[in-house]
This record gives sequence, structure tokens and C-alpha cells, in this order.
Amino acid sequence: MAANTQDWQALGKAKLASINESLPKIWRVNSLPGNEERRDVTGDYIRQFLSKDEIELTEASAATIIERTSSGQWTAEATNCLHETFFDAAIQDARRLDEHRAKHEKPVGLLHGLPVSLKDQFHVQGVETTMGYIGWIGTFEGKKGTGKEKVFESEMVKELRDLGAVLYCKTSVPHTLMSGETINNIIGYTWNPKNRNLTSGGSSGGEGALIRLRGSPVGFGTDIGGSIRIPAAFNGLFGLRPSSGRLPYQGMANSMDGQNSVLSVVGPLADSVGTLQLVTKSLLSREPWLHDPLVHEIPWREDQAKVLQDSPLSFAVFRHDGAVSLHPPVQRAIETVVESLEKQGHKVIEWKPPSHQRGVDIILASWTYDNGADVRSAFELSGEPMSQQIANTYGGDLSTKPPHDATFIAANNVAKREYQKEYMEYWNSTSELMGTGKPVDVVIAPLAPFSAARPGKYSYYGYSSIVNVLDYTACTLPVTTADKNIDVLDPSFKPMSKSDQAIMASYDPDIYDGSHVSVQLIGRRLQEEKVLAVTEYVAGVLKG
Repeated sequence: MAANTQDWQALGKAKLASINESLPKIWRVNSLPGNEERRDVTGDYIRQFLSKDEIELTEASAATIIERTSSGQWTAEATNCLHETFFDAAIQDARRLDEHRAKHEKPVGLLHGLPVSLKDQFHVQGVETTMGYIGWIGTFEGKKGTGKEKVFESEMVKELRDLGAVLYCKTSVPHTLMSGETINNIIGYTWNPKNRNLTSGGSSGGEGALIRLRGSPVGFGTDIGGSIRIPAAFNGLFGLRPSSGRLPYQGMANSMDGQNSVLSVVGPLADSVGTLQLVTKSLLSREPWLHDPLVHEIPWREDQAKVLQDSPLSFAVFRHDGAVSLHPPVQRAIETVVESLEKQGHKVIEWKPPSHQRGVDIILASWTYDNGADVRSAFELSGEPMSQQIANTYGGDLSTKPPHDATFIAANNVAKREYQKEYMEYWNSTSELMGTGKPVDVVIAPLAPFSAARPGKYSYYGYSSIVNVLDYTACTLPVTTADKNIDVLDPSFKPMSKSDQAIMASYDPDIYDGSHVSVQLIGRRLQEEKVLAVTEYVAGVLKG
């Protein structure tokens, strides 16, 4: 039976208090200026609370941290300036790493001493996993007495420990995970630290915010419709969405577990491509296909990573999906990338693929096979309400409908396979347009119609979710920041639909000013090494 309103509110309040109490008082910022007074709380604002040594540690790259902890210049324990929730366990792990290095004169693994943050889907021993649900507090995925509570660990957690990583926090998510904004009844709303008028993204929104604030050198999120790429893009970070089966997902909490038409995937977020390459290569060195039945036996392929030896590269640009127009800052970011590559001698053609609306319809259908029964059952555990962001998909009339039958699911799977085949052949056909005999290497595309969404206004996922239904590899690429003096509305804009009109109406140059603006680079299926290499190259071109 569902708890009453006072019960769920009390549980949520108590959980939030426990999160806050897990941080030493000396590390807490008692009050922040309002959004209007200070919208950007990154950079110099955060540095005022840190010592010189702490700044050096928090702003060091992942590679630098590993180099210095592995050599003994820094102890792994010294990274305790990271302000998160299972700090004591992290200190104990760090001490064990230091003892091992001192005794054996070598690091534990390729990620020795590297602090790694995790989205709150990962099960970590000694730590609760709520996934934003009040009804999951004190349980294992909503169930009591399983014997797994605070004992069971996700497969990737084991792999990271074996590599010498130091795990120290789990970050906020929207309850259900099915939103590009991070909000739940425990912590409230996760704001974008660069521009607190906007969302940090979702569903890995806590990862995006923490890494942007230099609270983590690298973290892991998941992506079923954009949930790695959205917070990475909104926070000016690089985020890798690998194809399904490349990295281990085994043993992670999830919504709609067993929905296999479009699989959620796990991948890293960081402030450099080099860090993404480092952690991906390291995880693959552990041969995760021996412990996760869905992981392909594909080690790190150095030959794919050397794609730049085949320069010039071939690019395509996707400017509009025929449904929703881009905000001015995103339009400018797309053109900036195209112009920069053309100046380097690379050919960029227009991307004119099969209708993206077909792909979007397929993935949306997969998200509601059970018409929301799974997520509603999680809310019913406590009686807590859905946020409006979630109710937009799983509330209303959907609750009165029965789950779809096997015939419907099979038909959607056939439609997906046929769509993937058609898209594949279109990609192949671009070899006729490039003049090199080879098809396009990477597609330059928007990740969302906006640089970040305003609260409650994330209503279109077509640009991100199309990658998921195709199961392509994609990586975000930070390009610029919004500028109210440059990124003005086009007075001749004519909306194609009510959705197009609403999204463009949400753009305000003053509100968006200063926000990060990113795009995504899309490669073909299981091309993680290639996509990361190309992303690193393009990022270098943009820097000049």
C-alpha cells in the first residue's frame, strides 16, 4: 500500500539531510547567491573555497592524476578534496592503493588513484541506490530483504576497482531516468552550474554538473535517448555514447529492465577526449565480455584510433530534422564547426538521411511498451508524485491503458531493423558524393535544439534519440558559449509545428547568455575509437 503524502515527504527530507550530513561542515557552502545575482558558479567562484593545493588537484587531468599517484608523487588519499558522499570508504580504498604501490612498487592498475564519480544507477557496496525514487530508500531496487542491499556491486564497479579507480560519490538523476532534466523528490532540481537559469541536463545530470564544477575528473553515465550526451553538451563536456555491447552494463539499476528494442548503454563524461579514451581503453583491457553476456569481444582497436592518418576526413552536416528548428546559438555552433573543417581542407556535404521522424516514433514506442506500469509501480511504493517532466510521458491517460502485446513489440522491432538497414545503405551511398570512394566518416549534428533547456521546457528528444535507435556511436563536442549580442532570433522564423513554435519561444538571448553550446559527432555502429579520435581532432581545430 502506498504511503501518505507526509510519509514520502518525510522520507525524502531525511534522505536529503543524510546526503548533506555526509559532507564535513568545513566543506559546505552555506548559501549561494541567487541566479540573477550570479548565474555562473564555476571557475573563479568555486576556486575561492579551495586552497592552492586543492585547486591543483581538482583541475588536474585524469592522466596527470594517474601519473602522479602511480609514481608516488601524490598519494591516492590526497584527492580527498572531492566533496561527495561515501568519502570514508574512498579514503580506505585510496590507502590500500598507496600501500600496494609502496609494497610492490607498481600501480594496482591503469586507473590507479583516479577518482571516478558514478551516476546513481551503479550499485556500490556500502552505498544505497535510490535512482531518485523515495520508495527505493532502504531497499534493493524497491525490494526489501533481498540480501543484496548495500552488498551487491554492478559489473563495471568491479572492473573500475580492479583498475585502481577510487569511487567516492554517486550523482543525481531524474526519477525513472527518462528525462533530459534532472529532478526528483529527494534532492529537487539539478541546475546548470555555468548558467543557473538552465538545466544541467539528464538523466546523467548530476555527472554533468559535478564534472563541470571540477568535482570529478571523469564520471560514468548511461544513455537510452541522450542521457550521457545531453548533460555533457549542456555543461561543455565531452561525453561518449558507445554502441550497445561495448562496455559492461550488467548489474545496474534501470527502468523498464527487459525492454531490449533500444538498449541503454553506459559511457564516460569528462572535460577532455583524452580522458574518455583513457578510461574506455582501460575498461576494455579487463575483457568485460567475460563477465557481461551482452558485451562484444572487441578489445581497444588502435588501428581505428589512427583514422587521422587517412586525412582529409569526410564529414556531413545535419542542420534540421524537419520537425524542430535550432536555437540561434546551436545554429552558430554547427556553422562554426563546418567552416573550421572546410578551412582545413575537409569536405562537408549535406546529410539527407531517411526520415528521422520514423526513427523517433520507433524509440518512443519502445519506451512505453508497458504503458508506464514499471515506473508507476516505483512511485506507488511511497506514494510520491511524478515530476511534471516524467508525467508528460508516463502520466495522464497512459495509466489507463494495458501493456502492448508481443505482436506490437515484434512489429516495432521489425520496423527498427528495416529503418537501420535503410539508414545504413544511405550512409554507404555517400561514397559517391565524397570523391574519395569512401563514405562519410562522421556526421556533425545538433544534440538538442537548445544549448540547454529551461526548467520544464525540455519537450523534444529527436536529435539525441535518433542515435539510440540506430545504435550509432556518438560523442559531444563543446564549441562555444551563447552570446546575447550575436545569437539573436531570426525575425523571419516560421514554425513548422506547435512544438517547433514552443521550443523557439523558449529562447531568450539574455537568459541563455554565457551557456555552453555543443554539438555531437556521430559515427557508425561500434566505432568508438574512430569517433573519439575524430572528436579530439575537431576539438583541436576549433582551438586553432
